[in-house]
Amino acid sequence: MPERLQKWLAARGLGSRREIEAWISAGRISVDGRVAELGLKVSGEETILVDGRLIEGAAEVAHQALIMNKAAGVICTRRDPEGRPSVFDELPRLKGQRWISVGRLDLQTAGLLIFTTDGELAARLMHPSSQLEREYALRIEGELAPEVLEQLRRGIELDDGPARCLRIEPAGGEGRNRWYRMVLQEGRNRIVRRLMEAVGTRVNRLIRVRYGAVLLPRDLPAGEFRRLSGSPLASTYAAAGLPRPRRQAPPPTASRGSRRRNRR
Repeated sequence: MPERLQKWLAARGLGSRREIEAWISAGRISVDGRVAELGLKVSGEETILVDGRLIEGAAEVAHQALIMNKAAGVICTRRDPEGRPSVFDELPRLKGQRWISVGRLDLQTAGLLIFTTDGELAARLMHPSSQLEREYALRIEGELAPEVLEQLRRGIELDDGPARCLRIEPAGGEGRNRWYRMVLQEGRNRIVRRLMEAVGTRVNRLIRVRYGAVLLPRDLPAGEFRRLSGSPLASTYAAAGLPRPRRQAPPPTASRGSRRRNRR
């Protein structure tokens, strides 16, 4: 069945649908010798070129998925004019596909990131309609009063609209700094930090520990990745409303951090 060009290309690991839509608008894609336009549908039998490179119309592509424990101080974009380290620097190189990050974390936020070569999976996981939970461990200055916790659960008006926690509970700590666990169903930019600022406190450490059914493993060191497979992978495809692919690519090689330790 024909489907939109950006969806067809995303399913083959060329990028996210949003990225590919930008390529179409920029005239970088042609179909059967004509520059493609937004809204065009393809079946895969056409001659499709991206920047002059022929894209094979394989019925099913062997996709990969990884999880990473992002370190604080690392950016989530592919390139940075300031030359700061990127999470993409640590990922294994691919041939004919590219890694797509499922959402981002800001510079100083650490924890769980999901990467996939399946653009359709990434698009569905990030779409607001997915309603996937994101869980964070946060350390703040001071202790939140019960009425403030209730206010966060009811919702707070931010500059880009209302936001609320599904759950927020104390998680230990003593003295000046206290830990909390917060669960949200959205991924707006700096949403956790802005919620805390709105109630008069500041986050001094923030870690994402869960995205949907995927948990951050306790034994995964900062800056390293691991293959996503088995039940967590199946649950992730199910949450996106997609069948799990029958074909899977071979496991990726060890992350750079692992290779560095092995050379010692």
